[in-house]
Order: sequence, then structure tokens, then C-alpha cells
Amino acid sequence: MTRWTVAGLVVVGLAGCGSGATGGGSGDPGIPSVKEAKDIPELPLDRYEFSHRDSRRHTEAQARMTQRCMRKLGFEDFPLYPGQQKMASSYSLIAVAMTSYPYGQLDLDSARRWGYGWDPKRSFTDPARPKGRAMTDDEYEAMHEMSRKPGERGGCVSSGADRLSEGVRNKTRMWTYASERSQAVDKAVIKDEQVRKALATWSACLESKGIKHYKTPEDAFRDKAWSRGNDHGGNTGRTEKERATATADVECKREHNTAGVWWAVREEKQRADVARHKDVYDAVRADQERLRANVKQVLAEK
Repeated sequence: MTRWTVAGLVVVGLAGCGSGATGGGSGDPGIPSVKEAKDIPELPLDRYEFSHRDSRRHTEAQARMTQRCMRKLGFEDFPLYPGQQKMASSYSLIAVAMTSYPYGQLDLDSARRWGYGWDPKRSFTDPARPKGRAMTDDEYEAMHEMSRKPGERGGCVSSGADRLSEGVRNKTRMWTYASERSQAVDKAVIKDEQVRKALATWSACLESKGIKHYKTPEDAFRDKAWSRGNDHGGNTGRTEKERATATADVECKREHNTAGVWWAVREEKQRADVARHKDVYDAVRADQERLRANVKQVLAEK
């Protein structure tokens, strides 16, 4: 997965966790003080993921290659970004919009106003992206070359993707390895004694504020009581109880630096994973650089 978080990550120099990262205070070695998403430092695996900027540039390069290809096929006025691109109301996108993985809600103002949901007037579309006209049926078929047999590659989308991935030795590994390793590491992190203690403290803090018991921030976010569903486009009911729970959730994380402790353990285990699989990570990084170079070349072309 790419860096799907609400706020950009701030890169700061911190000592490694080691055996010294035993508490939750900001004065503990290797443990940052995290109150908001912007306080979360970069993690070792972040450099093996494509950034939001990378994704935007790749999307633009792909769009340019597709447009050039379509114009060569005779569709002279084919737009760079055809049609209205709508954001799906899937659970994954909701989580992206409202939480900082895996720490959960960190925005106190948002928690007070919208609980585990969001302002229903908020738009998740990119206002900077031009809105082109919708494709015709003929354009769609040419773009994807629908006449080909299943499994065969063809069409302007595929040709553009092939151009951008020239020289990449393992495309699947390049796109998925870091996120897969991150998920594997996080399974170990959630079982770590430090994280378990931090979450137990957070949970007890919630109960002291009159909130029911939750094991993790994800459990609080997923609570079915918030009436999240397709009827609301994935949004919640934003009831008084929900907003009170979300507010206490964030306040307890701030009071006990839950996210800071959690980050420190993730950093330690990710760093160890990179060292253990250095050759593979180096290969992923090399393929990323090849793709970035291809994207740069395409964007520089007239």
C-alpha cells in the first residue's frame, strides 16, 4: 500500500528504540511525542513505498501516454482526464480519510465535531484535476481494446503502463513488497509487550471517562453503533455518544502518548526487517528509481 495517511509525514532524527523505549513519555529515548498526525515521524519502510507525489506524477504520466496513444488512433480530442472520477465510498477510503493508520483518530477537533465520521459536505475529489468529457463507447473500447481475448494485453492503457515500467525487473514486487512486509511486521507489533501495555492504558483511560471497553482504536472506529453504512455513503451518524467516544479516544492517546509508543515499536521492528531482507528491499528500491526515471522522461516530453 502507498502512504495512505491524512497528514504528510514529518521526517525527524530519532534514536532507535532498543531496550530503552520502555515508557510512553516524550522524554523516553526513541519515543516521539505524538499528539497529531503531523507529529508522526517517517518509518523505515516509508522509503520503499511510493509517496503521494509519486502517485500523482505516475497518474499524470499514464494519462499523457494514454492520450497520445488515443490521438494516434484518430481520437483527436480525447481528454487528458476523461469523465468525472468519483471517489468510491468503500471502507478503506473512509479509513484513509478519517484515521492515521494504525493509530486511529488523532484529530481532536474532528473527533469533537464529527466523531468517527466526517463533514458530509466534504468532497474527496481532487479539485486541481481538470474534468474532461466522458468517453464514448468507441473510445472506451479502443482505450482498453475490449476485442482482445481475456488475459491478453492491449489498448492504450496497457501500452502506457508498459512504457512506464520499462526496465523494472519485478513490477509486482515493486508495488506490493513493502506494504506486505509492513502488514506482517504490524502483526508482530500489536503483540509486542510495550504496545499491549500502551493499549491497555489507553483502554483504561477511556473507561475512566465513562466509555465502554475497547481493545484497540480500530475496535472503537469499527463499532457498529456508529451506523456506518452504504445509506450514509460510508459516513457515520455522528451522534453525541459517538462524538464523546471519539473525543475521549484522542484525549487518552494524547495523555499517554499511545501513538508515540506504538510508532517506536513499529520503527524498531521495521528497521530489523529491512536489515534481515536487505537484498530484496534494495531490489525494490532500484525498481522504484527506474519507474521514477521513466515517469520523469514522459512528463518532460512534449
